[in-house]
This record gives sequence, C-alpha cells and structure tokens, in this order.
Amino acid sequence: MITRKAMDMKALFHKLKPFLAVVFLQFGLAGMDILCKAALNKGMSNYVFVVYRHAVATLVIAPFAVVLDKRTRPNMTLPIFIRLMLLGLLEPVIDQNLYYLGMKHTTATFAAAMCNILPAITFVMAWIIRLEKVKMKSFHSQAKVFGTLATVAGAMIITLIKGPVLELFWTKGGGTTTNNIQNESANSGISLRNSIKGSLMITIACFSWACFMILQAITLHTYPVELSLTAWICFLGMVEGAVVALFMERGNAAVWSIQWDIKLLAAVYSGIVCSGVTYYLQGVVMKDKGPVFVTVFSPLGLSVPSSLRLVYTLLFGAKARTTSLVLRH
Repeated sequence: MITRKAMDMKALFHKLKPFLAVVFLQFGLAGMDILCKAALNKGMSNYVFVVYRHAVATLVIAPFAVVLDKRTRPNMTLPIFIRLMLLGLLEPVIDQNLYYLGMKHTTATFAAAMCNILPAITFVMAWIIRLEKVKMKSFHSQAKVFGTLATVAGAMIITLIKGPVLELFWTKGGGTTTNNIQNESANSGISLRNSIKGSLMITIACFSWACFMILQAITLHTYPVELSLTAWICFLGMVEGAVVALFMERGNAAVWSIQWDIKLLAAVYSGIVCSGVTYYLQGVVMKDKGPVFVTVFSPLGLSVPSSLRLVYTLLFGAKARTTSLVLRH
C-alpha cells in the first residue's frame, strides 16, 4: 500500500515537473527585472551588463557541461555552430540589450507586462513553421488563439492606459494632488512618449526572444545536450556582446569598472539564474512540451514586481496607480 502511494506520488511529481520548472523560471526572471532596473538606474551600461552576465553564466555552466555531457555530446558541425552563433546573437545580444534599453524608459513592472506578448509571438511563429498545430474546430486551438489575442490586448492596455491613483486611508492628506502626480511623472521620465518608445524596444526584444525559443527547440533535435547547448549560448553571447559593447562604449573605459554593489549582484544573479539555469531548463522542458508551453507562463512574471510594488505601497504609504502600479511618493 505504501509502495503504491509512493509510486503514485512519484508519477504525479514527474507530471508536475515541467509546470514547476516554468513557474520557477518566471519568478527568477521577475527578480531579474527588479535588480537590473536598480543596476541600470545606478548608471551601469546595458551593453557591459550583458557581457558580465554571460561571463558569469559561462563560468558556472561550462564545467558541468564538460563533465556531464562528455559521453553524450555529439560532434560539432558547421550547421550546428552557425545555429549556436545565431542563438548567442538573438537572446543574449539583441533581446537583452533592447529589453534593458526599453526598461530604462519605463519600469520593471512595465517591462514584465510587455513580455506578456511573448507567448503570442512564439505561438504565431511556431504555427507558421509547423511546430504548433492549430485546428479551429478544436476547443484547445480556439483557447490558444483567444489567449494570443488577450495577451496582446492586455499588454497594450498596460502600455497606454494609466488608471486612477489608489488613495489609501493613511496616504490621504499627504499633499499629493493630481497635478503633483503628473509633475512627478514628468520628473521621473516615465511619460507616455517614453512608455511608447520603451514598449517598441521591448516588443522587438520579445520578437527576438521568440525567435531564440524556436531556434533552440530546432537545434535540440540535432544537438540534444541541454547543458552543452547552454554553455555555448552563454559563451558566444558573451563574445558577441563584447564586440557590441566595445563598439557602443568606445572611448568610455570607465563603464567596464564594477564594484561590490548592486551592479555586481545583478550581473551574478542574472548570469546564474536567468541565463545559465533558464536556458538549461527551457531546453529540458521544450524537448517534451515545445517552445509555446515554456512561454505561456510569462504573464506570471508580472505578478512578482507588481506585488513587491504593492507591498512597498502598503508599508511606506506611497501612492500607486491601478493598471500599471507605478508608485508615486
């Protein structure tokens, strides 16, 4: 009896593993949004940050890949290496640099919200190249199409609409009027113009991210070693990112300096959790579930920065707007 229950629990855990993995990824990515926004606000170059992030990821993942994939790693061929170079360019360089540039014009919550369109883009691309099958008479397919439209609509609402100020009973009388809120919004640089500019950058970043997910799923068919694939992506992303950073930050050697502060913490956290672990778990999950499954949990990442902002509001008496939860002191 006990043995049977243990086997049932083991089978249940095996079925839940993909769901637990992608939920973990979303919490990790949401934490990155907050740390990276703080590092960028401290003046860290997004181009340099990408290089340091993937340098950390390479140092952590490469030793495991060398040892654990020694017997199963296939021979490297030119087509595989070209795909690896594209993977290193699409997500580590194009996606992350545009994402961080977009974040500079907005907030961590806003950036996480815009990533809600990632499942939609991935679904459409997977459908076009036949990785995802759609039958409009099927309820399952109808739900996917409706969900695609809903995620795009939700992202646009969060981008373009600012709700009313949330007046909590302990923040009333604090002298914050509608005009003051507008002045603070202008001073912080989070205007409608910046929101649209940032949203365009993040949209292009999400398209590059979706291309990365699709190409990673395809590459795993011919190079089915997740750890080695992750190590290669991180290493090539570091090299290609360094080329871009040296060009964009030429004549400004000071941007490469880093100390024991939030900049280093953001680079280490993002490198280990959001590059190394994320690329690996994505590969493991999408082998069985496909790239669309990995991305459909992206909206969950919005809840973490939003919740932290709401907690800040409750604890320190700040004011917040509905829809985007942009804090106003």
